[in-house]
Amino acid sequence: MAKKIEVKELLDAGVHFGHLTRKWNPNMAPYIYMERNGIHIINLYKTAAKLDEAAEAMKKIAASGRKILFVATKKQAKDIVAENAKNANQPYITERWPGGMLTNFVTIRKAVKKMASIDRMKQDGTFETLSKKERLQVSRQREKLEKNLGSISDMSRLPAALFIVDTLREHIAVKEAQKLNIPIFAMVDTNSDPRDIDFPIPSNDDASKSIEKILGYVSASITEALSERKAEKAEKDAAEDDQSDAKPAKKAKKEPKAKKESKEVEVPSTDPEDKKAMKEAKKEVKLESKKETLEKATDSGEEE
Repeated sequence: MAKKIEVKELLDAGVHFGHLTRKWNPNMAPYIYMERNGIHIINLYKTAAKLDEAAEAMKKIAASGRKILFVATKKQAKDIVAENAKNANQPYITERWPGGMLTNFVTIRKAVKKMASIDRMKQDGTFETLSKKERLQVSRQREKLEKNLGSISDMSRLPAALFIVDTLREHIAVKEAQKLNIPIFAMVDTNSDPRDIDFPIPSNDDASKSIEKILGYVSASITEALSERKAEKAEKDAAEDDQSDAKPAKKAKKEPKAKKESKEVEVPSTDPEDKKAMKEAKKEVKLESKKETLEKATDSGEEE
């Protein structure tokens, strides 16, 4: 079980700093502790509770083998999100959010397949048969696709959930997820609306230290769930192998029993003709035995 995050850690990372009071969203009032120097201060006890709740829910999703898409296109969050998503083996979007990424996923998959087909062209030598101008165009197309969609090339179906940094900036992603009923986990600052989010984490979504602290805890929870899933799968495979090895031994023990059962038992015939034949045969045997005794007696008399 991952170590629970402490309020002091969140405080040191500056997670408690909100926006200016004039820019606040009134729906964030339950998560605001106080106002200082014209800035709202977030209640870190509520942040810690919401973070644990979100991490637990994400663990369950990861343990089921489904993917969580991380989304952050702001400058200070890009590299942090990309690094943590890679560590947790999850897809991510850190460049421009492609419109219809979720609602028109089939088209996005076609673009990803196009990227794969260009790679095959380079491997089988087809790329070299193109003219210089065509090669340049194809290379530029490949670079553009890699930049926008390279991080989701392994995502063959819609994600089970989204994790968003700054819901105001990524409002298109929020709308698409809502339309498809995909759960949303998000870092929500004092200027955002938490009602649009299924698992809001009240926190500072502008400071890189704050983003790193929240993402680090979340990615660690996902990694733990994946390792547990891998261990369970290995145990299950080992148990199945043991069962398959034990089955032939059981069969070998049962074989002698089957042989005993297969022995034929002589049943006396009920046919009258058969009975008559048996009686005659017995009589013949008795006569023969009598003859033998007489012969022996005569032989012994002659000798005397």
